[in-house]
Amino acid sequence: MKHTFIAVALCASSLAATLTLPVQAQTEFLATAVFDIPEANQGVGVDRKHFYAVDDRTIAKYTKGGQFVAKWEGPADGPIVHLDSATVVHGKIYCAHSNYRYFPMTSSVEVWDAKTMQHIASHSFGILLGSLTWLDIHHGHWYGAFANYNRTGRLPDGTNADIPYSSVPELGNITSTVVKFDKDWQVMEGWVFPPELLEKFEEMSNSGGSFGPDGRLYITGHDYGEIYKIRFPEAGSVLEVEEVFLADIRGQGIAWDPFEPGIIYGIVRATSEEEDMGISNKVSVFQSNITLQDPKDWLREFYRDTP
Repeated sequence: MKHTFIAVALCASSLAATLTLPVQAQTEFLATAVFDIPEANQGVGVDRKHFYAVDDRTIAKYTKGGQFVAKWEGPADGPIVHLDSATVVHGKIYCAHSNYRYFPMTSSVEVWDAKTMQHIASHSFGILLGSLTWLDIHHGHWYGAFANYNRTGRLPDGTNADIPYSSVPELGNITSTVVKFDKDWQVMEGWVFPPELLEKFEEMSNSGGSFGPDGRLYITGHDYGEIYKIRFPEAGSVLEVEEVFLADIRGQGIAWDPFEPGIIYGIVRATSEEEDMGISNKVSVFQSNITLQDPKDWLREFYRDTP
């Protein structure tokens, strides 16, 4: 397994002049490692000793040094259609799953045993608010995003439906929603994205999300190499963008490392042209200077490890 260590400071950066997303240049991400990981097509999760690369029907387990350990892979005609993220809690890998991009839109939470890599549980939302793209736990509650798209969807037979792949096709990706769940996976609260961030999502939506060591939510779009630091509003339902960071990723799923606070993982999905050249998908690792809420509270608040 090839891996390369680099030292490039990636600072918070402003976007196009037409947008009003804020920037604070004191925050940095230092790229420390890049691994060739063919399964890193949708997202990545991380625990104490491993990271987990996610593809549509695949979860591959690697050591933090980039050595392959094991893999779960579902059949093409099986019930797992489109995995989109991973977060590891108490030795279980929780993945956001959907039937992207077939109508009607359905979503579920799928769970694997991180040690055995066996599928062990499922919770179906059926038809709800869109396509579930990420999950993370914060202060004892699960959060996630139901994405909706301006990109067109498909009918069950695979033909193009010629309407936006959205729970409300006439509205498209503006109905994308971040939600907070209770212990029974019922939606307790929900928030939408500001127009300037929806513009960055273009025809796609919010692909990745993970709570950082400062307690803030960090999200990504589908393609751009940017990470958005999100603040929940004091009133109303519109999320606020606190900072924007450039990073050598291509959107998709991200994951803060709960055992090495300040470390964040992302992926670089190879383009079709790069694949033709033999270039693999990659997992990128960054060291940030984002500070902890309280070092003693990190594991307890995020329920990542068995006491």
